[in-house]
Amino acid sequence: MSDPEADIEVRLPEGLITDEAVEKARQMVGVLLRPEGPYLQDATPDTMRNFCNGIGDVNPLYRDMEYGRRSRYGTMVGHPMFPYVWGWPGRTRWGFPGVHGFFAGNDWEFFRHIRPGDRINGIERVLAVELKEGRFSGRMAIQYTEAYFTNQRDELIARVLAWCTRHERQAAREAGKHREVQPHQYSPQELETIERLVLTEAERVRGGQPRYWEDVAEGEELPPVIRGPLSLMDTIGFLVGCGRGETHGLLLARVGRHPEHYYRRPEGGVEYTGMGHHREEVARQVGVPGTYDYGPQRVSWLCSLVTNWMGDTGVLKRLRVELRGFNLVGDTTWCRGRVSRKYVKDGYALVDIDIWAENQRGERTATGLATVILPPRDVSLKLAFDGTGVELGLPPVR
Repeated sequence: MSDPEADIEVRLPEGLITDEAVEKARQMVGVLLRPEGPYLQDATPDTMRNFCNGIGDVNPLYRDMEYGRRSRYGTMVGHPMFPYVWGWPGRTRWGFPGVHGFFAGNDWEFFRHIRPGDRINGIERVLAVELKEGRFSGRMAIQYTEAYFTNQRDELIARVLAWCTRHERQAAREAGKHREVQPHQYSPQELETIERLVLTEAERVRGGQPRYWEDVAEGEELPPVIRGPLSLMDTIGFLVGCGRGETHGLLLARVGRHPEHYYRRPEGGVEYTGMGHHREEVARQVGVPGTYDYGPQRVSWLCSLVTNWMGDTGVLKRLRVELRGFNLVGDTTWCRGRVSRKYVKDGYALVDIDIWAENQRGERTATGLATVILPPRDVSLKLAFDGTGVELGLPPVR
């Protein structure tokens, strides 16, 4: 067995999940977190379209003002995941200095659409800290937050339960859970099939043709959305779509506030310990065999799977995604879904959908569910609009 320390070119801080660190993290329960940036706040046709560029979404409702003018909304609207431009709820940015963190999931509930001219604001607070044992690094901590996104009129856009996992870097390296994973060698035929499906995605966007509730059957599968093979262009494109980035003095000031979340390169510059998304030597030091995607990026892809299917007259009410594995550079992600339930609640026609992401090795790297309100032909049922009053009976976010 090879020495996991042998090819480390940079040294990240090696924090530990001690009882003292856990207690300090738990003392933050109820505390409001400082905003990360916020990076972007104003919803404009440009910022809305640029976010879609960053996740590969081709739905014209979210990127074309002229198309939006002819839609039921009279304007383009924001992709449901557009609040990610303000910040990524659940990102590992509090407690456990020097202990690596991975974004692990979000559970969103949506209340109204974002329109050009809206200014996004958010508030996030700490909910809980749990300790668990896992195969990746042994002892691990799970941190939970809740976030609320509003517009300039203080109207609620969405709320989200968010969580991340924290792992000791040395323990993850030594466990070597993913050590045997090898890059996939695509045949020309495989690449041709993938690229054909990616390039024809727009043909499978439902758009302005209503998808009526009565026409949906339990067990029905959604047309898949394909993202990949993942490249550095994809991960950097997501950062650009979210407007993220700090350099020079702005970066150094943040390093001074959180020194254990940064490291110094051999050339002299400093970088964030999450640079494993872009540098293989950093990824290997945290127990991952190669560079990998951003969690909110994969959540957004699964959201596009649902919005492509439901059409302009559908209303996305809930999206829950749990990340179960790494999506490495070179991997192709197939976002899939299946209708699991049709029902009426509070006079609205609802559909629950099981959703998941799987790679070319057949591994599920994310699982989740979505709830959509569809237009009914039955005139005794209600049509859904922004701010619809349907209550899903979700568990409390705390």
